[in-house]
Amino acid sequence: MQTQLNPSFLETPQGSEANAILRSCVHCGFCNATCPTYQLLGDELDGPRGRIYLLKSLFEGAPVTRKTQSHIDRCLTCRACETTCPSGVQYGRLADIGRAVLEHRVQRPWRERLQRRLLRLILTHTARTALLLYFARWLKPLLPAAMRRTIPLRQKSRSWPATQHQRRMLLLDGCVQPALSPNINAAAARVLDRLGISLVRLQNAGCCGAISHHLGADNEGLNFMRRNITAWWPHIESGAEAIVITASGCGSLIKEYGHLLRHDPEYAHKAARISSLTRDISEILTQEDTGTLKPATAKKIACHTPCSLQHAQKLPDAVANVLGKLGFDLTDVPDAHLCCGSAGTYSILQPALAQELLQNKLAALQSGKPDCIATANIGCLTHMQSSARVPVKHWIELVDAG
Repeated sequence: MQTQLNPSFLETPQGSEANAILRSCVHCGFCNATCPTYQLLGDELDGPRGRIYLLKSLFEGAPVTRKTQSHIDRCLTCRACETTCPSGVQYGRLADIGRAVLEHRVQRPWRERLQRRLLRLILTHTARTALLLYFARWLKPLLPAAMRRTIPLRQKSRSWPATQHQRRMLLLDGCVQPALSPNINAAAARVLDRLGISLVRLQNAGCCGAISHHLGADNEGLNFMRRNITAWWPHIESGAEAIVITASGCGSLIKEYGHLLRHDPEYAHKAARISSLTRDISEILTQEDTGTLKPATAKKIACHTPCSLQHAQKLPDAVANVLGKLGFDLTDVPDAHLCCGSAGTYSILQPALAQELLQNKLAALQSGKPDCIATANIGCLTHMQSSARVPVKHWIELVDAG
């Protein structure tokens, strides 16, 4: 693709990167075949190829309006297009760069600005999320049925292992997950404990930065990243083997810390090291001897691989392979590449599209009549729980239950 980017933008690191990504696109349109929003809406501008043209015009300095912003807002950043693309176009990075530029070029209505600001203020902090959940559960009987379904039941965390092993790995506690489903990280710690690995939590590490980053607040997101690196670094230097992630959405961003902070003289080296040590919990179990983890009952499971795991981290079969090796009976899931509609804050900001995607995803997952749906990301888990006919759990909880 030929480009003529605005010189002042082209000279920035983001502009140079955007230019290289745009030039790698050959207009083939294969991406539209696997784009969830293009399949629903049938509009070229709601598919990756059309959005690339919109972003190209934005970066070249052409006038942009709310119409451009709306089409970009409707993108899930599921990155299914990247899996499909024969040219290796890094659409997810292009979209994130574009969102940050659009936030400065097009002013949103005050309600949208307030909503996005509140999401960044609340969801990036566990205590604030927990307080919001407390009031939501208290008010639940008074809320409309559609809203009541989105409020998860309170979950108690089981005990954290007390054993200290020579092998140590660090855990990202995250932001919303400890409030929404606190047993997930405890389950991961118990499973790794049975494998002779201690999982270490650090109170001064928290949100990975994804919420801010994908909402166009780049500097805020980078500050979250720097805070986490500062918290982890002494433990990395003292021998921690890996940073274990139980929310694949967080993992996909942390694996990009090195790229996102490559121009930061203080953090570039550390960020690259952090990214190289980041592992989804499925990657850890794939490498370890899991013979002692055979579950007592091998349930019939529909395995949901989140977009952040299959398209961003390129681990489409990691969870299914671990569950299959442990003896779980896995059902066939049609159109497994399509997004469930959660996509970080997407289910809040684009509720109509998110609900349509959710119903399609649940129909596919439940078509094999499973006893349970297993997923690897807290956002997907909460989104699917709101409408699923069967329990939805993080897959590591199923392994731990054995």
